[in-house]
Amino acid sequence: MLHKTKGIALSYIRYRESSIITKVYTESFGIQTYIVNGVRSSKSKTNKIALFQPLTLLDMVVYHKSKEDTIHRISELKCYNPFQTLPYDMYKSSLAMFITEILGKTLKEEEANEPLFQFIEESVLYLDEANGRFENFHIQFLLQLAAYLGFGVESTADLEGELKENHYPHIADAKEHYATEQLLMNGYGFEVALDRSRRIDILEKLLFFYKIHMDTLGEIRSLEVLKEVLR
Repeated sequence: MLHKTKGIALSYIRYRESSIITKVYTESFGIQTYIVNGVRSSKSKTNKIALFQPLTLLDMVVYHKSKEDTIHRISELKCYNPFQTLPYDMYKSSLAMFITEILGKTLKEEEANEPLFQFIEESVLYLDEANGRFENFHIQFLLQLAAYLGFGVESTADLEGELKENHYPHIADAKEHYATEQLLMNGYGFEVALDRSRRIDILEKLLFFYKIHMDTLGEIRSLEVLKEVLR
Protein backbone atom coordinates (compact mmCIF):
# COMPACT_ATOMS: atom_id res chain seq x y z
CA MET A 1 0.00 0.00 0.00
CA LEU A 2 1.19 3.53 -0.79
CA HIS A 3 1.57 6.10 1.99
CA LYS A 4 2.63 9.75 2.05
CA THR A 5 5.06 10.79 4.77
CA LYS A 6 7.77 13.27 5.57
CA GLY A 7 11.23 11.90 6.22
CA ILE A 8 14.68 12.94 7.41
CA ALA A 9 17.57 11.22 5.65
CA LEU A 10 20.13 9.70 7.99
CA SER A 11 22.51 7.47 6.06
CA TYR A 12 22.91 5.14 3.12
CA ILE A 13 25.15 2.36 1.90
CA ARG A 14 25.83 1.30 -1.67
CA TYR A 15 23.94 -1.73 -2.91
CA ARG A 16 24.87 -3.57 -6.08
CA GLU A 17 25.92 -1.48 -9.08
CA SER A 18 23.58 1.49 -8.98
CA SER A 19 21.34 1.23 -5.91
CA ILE A 20 21.49 2.21 -2.26
CA ILE A 21 19.95 1.07 1.00
CA THR A 22 19.05 4.09 3.09
CA LYS A 23 17.93 4.77 6.66
CA VAL A 24 15.26 7.46 6.95
CA TYR A 25 13.44 8.74 10.03
CA THR A 26 9.84 9.13 8.90
CA GLU A 27 6.97 11.05 10.43
CA SER A 28 4.48 8.21 9.90
CA PHE A 29 6.55 5.06 10.51
CA GLY A 30 9.52 6.05 12.67
CA ILE A 31 12.92 4.72 11.61
CA GLN A 32 12.74 2.77 8.35
CA THR A 33 15.03 1.17 5.76
CA TYR A 34 14.46 1.62 2.03
CA ILE A 35 16.08 0.26 -1.07
CA VAL A 36 16.38 2.81 -3.87
CA ASN A 37 17.29 1.58 -7.34
CA GLY A 38 19.20 3.40 -10.05
CA VAL A 39 20.27 6.47 -8.08
CA ARG A 40 23.97 5.86 -8.71
CA SER A 41 23.63 5.09 -12.41
CA SER A 42 25.56 7.27 -14.87
CA LYS A 43 22.44 7.14 -17.06
CA SER A 44 20.27 8.76 -14.39
CA LYS A 45 18.96 12.15 -15.53
CA THR A 46 18.67 13.51 -11.99
CA ASN A 47 21.09 13.60 -9.08
CA LYS A 48 18.80 11.76 -6.67
CA ILE A 49 21.71 10.57 -4.54
CA ALA A 50 21.91 14.13 -3.17
CA LEU A 51 18.49 13.62 -1.58
CA PHE A 52 20.03 11.13 0.84
CA GLN A 53 22.73 13.41 2.23
CA PRO A 54 22.57 13.79 6.04
CA LEU A 55 19.42 15.45 7.42
CA THR A 56 17.84 16.21 4.02
CA LEU A 57 14.13 16.89 4.57
CA LEU A 58 12.03 14.68 2.30
CA ASP A 59 8.49 14.40 1.03
CA MET A 60 7.98 10.72 0.29
CA VAL A 61 5.44 8.33 -1.15
CA VAL A 62 6.43 4.89 0.10
CA TYR A 63 5.34 1.27 -0.12
CA HIS A 64 4.74 -0.36 3.25
CA LYS A 65 3.52 -3.91 3.64
CA SER A 66 3.61 -5.99 6.81
CA LYS A 67 5.80 -5.43 9.86
CA GLU A 68 7.73 -8.53 8.85
CA ASP A 69 9.15 -6.60 5.87
CA THR A 70 12.27 -4.85 7.09
CA ILE A 71 13.19 -3.16 3.81
CA HIS A 72 10.64 -1.07 1.93
CA ARG A 73 10.59 0.88 -1.34
CA ILE A 74 10.08 4.52 -2.28
CA SER A 75 7.64 5.41 -5.05
CA GLU A 76 8.10 9.21 -5.13
CA LEU A 77 10.64 11.48 -3.51
CA LYS A 78 11.52 15.17 -3.30
CA CYS A 79 13.17 17.61 -0.90
CA TYR A 80 10.60 19.96 0.62
CA ASN A 81 13.03 22.47 2.10
CA PRO A 82 16.40 22.64 0.29
CA PHE A 83 19.31 23.67 2.50
CA GLN A 84 20.80 27.12 2.04
CA THR A 85 23.95 26.84 4.17
CA LEU A 86 24.20 23.51 5.99
CA PRO A 87 26.15 21.50 3.36
CA TYR A 88 28.44 24.43 2.51
CA ASP A 89 29.52 25.64 5.96
CA MET A 90 32.29 23.45 7.45
CA TYR A 91 31.16 23.99 11.04
CA LYS A 92 27.47 23.37 10.26
CA SER A 93 28.22 20.28 8.17
CA SER A 94 30.36 18.89 11.01
CA LEU A 95 27.48 19.45 13.41
CA ALA A 96 25.13 17.77 10.94
CA MET A 97 27.45 14.75 10.70
CA PHE A 98 27.50 14.45 14.48
CA ILE A 99 23.72 14.86 14.87
CA THR A 100 23.09 12.32 12.11
CA GLU A 101 25.29 9.74 13.84
CA ILE A 102 23.55 10.33 17.17
CA LEU A 103 20.13 9.92 15.57
CA GLY A 104 21.21 6.80 13.72
CA LYS A 105 22.23 5.20 17.02
CA THR A 106 19.34 6.38 19.21
CA LEU A 107 16.22 6.22 17.02
CA LYS A 108 14.91 2.66 17.25
CA GLU A 109 11.10 2.84 17.15
CA GLU A 110 9.39 1.74 13.94
CA GLU A 111 6.24 3.74 14.64
CA ALA A 112 5.04 7.34 14.43
CA ASN A 113 6.27 9.85 16.99
CA GLU A 114 5.17 13.21 15.64
CA PRO A 115 6.54 15.36 18.52
CA LEU A 116 10.00 13.80 18.10
CA PHE A 117 9.89 14.19 14.31
CA GLN A 118 8.84 17.83 14.66
CA PHE A 119 11.65 18.51 17.15
CA ILE A 120 14.28 17.08 14.80
CA GLU A 121 12.80 18.87 11.79
CA GLU A 122 12.73 22.24 13.59
CA SER A 123 16.27 21.70 14.88
CA VAL A 124 17.59 20.99 11.38
CA LEU A 125 15.83 24.05 9.95
CA TYR A 126 17.22 26.23 12.75
CA LEU A 127 20.77 25.07 12.07
CA ASP A 128 20.45 25.71 8.34
CA GLU A 129 18.96 29.18 8.80
CA ALA A 130 21.14 30.38 11.70
CA ASN A 131 23.47 33.27 10.92
CA GLY A 132 25.37 32.92 14.16
CA ARG A 133 25.15 31.80 17.79
CA PHE A 134 24.91 28.11 16.93
CA GLU A 135 28.22 27.06 18.51
CA ASN A 136 26.33 25.29 21.33
CA PHE A 137 23.71 23.75 19.05
CA HIS A 138 24.92 20.16 19.50
CA ILE A 139 24.88 20.43 23.28
CA GLN A 140 21.34 21.81 23.37
CA PHE A 141 20.25 19.19 20.83
CA LEU A 142 21.50 16.38 23.08
CA LEU A 143 19.86 17.91 26.15
CA GLN A 144 16.49 18.23 24.40
CA LEU A 145 16.64 14.92 22.53
CA ALA A 146 17.15 13.03 25.81
CA ALA A 147 13.69 14.15 26.96
CA TYR A 148 12.07 12.71 23.82
CA LEU A 149 13.99 9.46 24.30
CA GLY A 150 12.69 9.10 27.84
CA PHE A 151 15.67 10.05 30.03
CA GLY A 152 15.67 13.84 30.08
CA VAL A 153 16.74 15.79 33.17
CA GLU A 154 15.08 18.84 34.72
CA SER A 155 18.20 20.44 36.15
CA THR A 156 21.98 20.33 35.99
CA ALA A 157 22.00 19.10 39.59
CA ASP A 158 20.04 16.02 38.50
CA LEU A 159 22.44 15.47 35.61
CA GLU A 160 25.55 15.84 37.76
CA GLY A 161 24.04 13.57 40.41
CA GLU A 162 23.42 10.79 37.90
CA LEU A 163 26.92 11.17 36.46
CA LYS A 164 28.41 10.93 39.95
CA GLU A 165 26.39 7.78 40.71
CA ASN A 166 27.90 6.22 37.60
CA HIS A 167 31.45 7.25 38.51
CA TYR A 168 31.99 9.88 35.83
CA PRO A 169 35.50 11.22 36.60
CA HIS A 170 35.09 14.87 35.61
CA ILE A 171 33.64 17.34 38.13
CA ALA A 172 32.19 20.52 36.65
CA ASP A 173 33.44 23.84 37.97
CA ALA A 174 31.01 26.68 38.74
CA LYS A 175 31.27 28.21 35.25
CA GLU A 176 30.63 24.90 33.48
CA HIS A 177 27.74 24.11 35.84
CA TYR A 178 26.11 27.51 35.18
CA ALA A 179 26.60 27.21 31.41
CA THR A 180 25.06 23.72 31.34
CA GLU A 181 22.08 24.98 33.34
CA GLN A 182 21.53 27.86 30.92
CA LEU A 183 21.78 25.60 27.87
CA LEU A 184 19.29 23.19 29.45
CA MET A 185 16.76 25.90 30.27
CA ASN A 186 16.93 27.95 27.05
CA GLY A 187 16.30 27.34 23.35
CA TYR A 188 18.65 27.44 20.39
CA GLY A 189 20.43 30.72 19.84
CA PHE A 190 20.69 31.59 23.53
CA GLU A 191 24.18 32.94 23.98
CA VAL A 192 26.34 31.31 26.64
CA ALA A 193 30.01 32.19 26.91
CA LEU A 194 32.04 28.97 26.79
CA ASP A 195 35.65 28.36 25.87
CA ARG A 196 36.55 25.41 23.67
CA SER A 197 37.78 23.27 26.56
CA ARG A 198 34.57 23.61 28.60
CA ARG A 199 32.40 23.05 25.54
CA ILE A 200 34.19 19.75 24.90
CA ASP A 201 33.90 18.80 28.59
CA ILE A 202 30.12 19.34 28.50
CA LEU A 203 29.79 17.41 25.26
CA GLU A 204 31.73 14.42 26.57
CA LYS A 205 29.73 14.51 29.79
CA LEU A 206 26.45 14.35 27.84
CA LEU A 207 27.67 11.47 25.70
CA PHE A 208 28.57 9.57 28.87
CA PHE A 209 25.07 10.36 30.19
CA TYR A 210 23.57 8.92 26.99
CA LYS A 211 25.64 5.76 27.38
CA ILE A 212 24.24 5.28 30.88
CA HIS A 213 20.78 5.01 29.33
CA MET A 214 21.66 3.50 25.95
CA ASP A 215 24.35 0.86 26.23
CA THR A 216 24.28 0.37 22.45
CA LEU A 217 25.45 3.91 21.71
CA GLY A 218 29.07 2.85 21.29
CA GLU A 219 31.80 5.00 19.78
CA ILE A 220 30.78 8.26 18.11
CA ARG A 221 33.12 8.41 15.13
CA SER A 222 32.25 11.99 14.19
CA LEU A 223 33.24 13.27 17.64
CA GLU A 224 36.89 13.78 16.80
CA VAL A 225 36.03 15.71 13.66
CA LEU A 226 33.68 17.91 15.65
CA LYS A 227 36.34 18.58 18.27
CA GLU A 228 38.70 19.77 15.56
CA VAL A 229 36.31 22.43 14.33
CA LEU A 230 34.80 23.49 17.67
CA ARG A 231 35.45 27.14 18.37
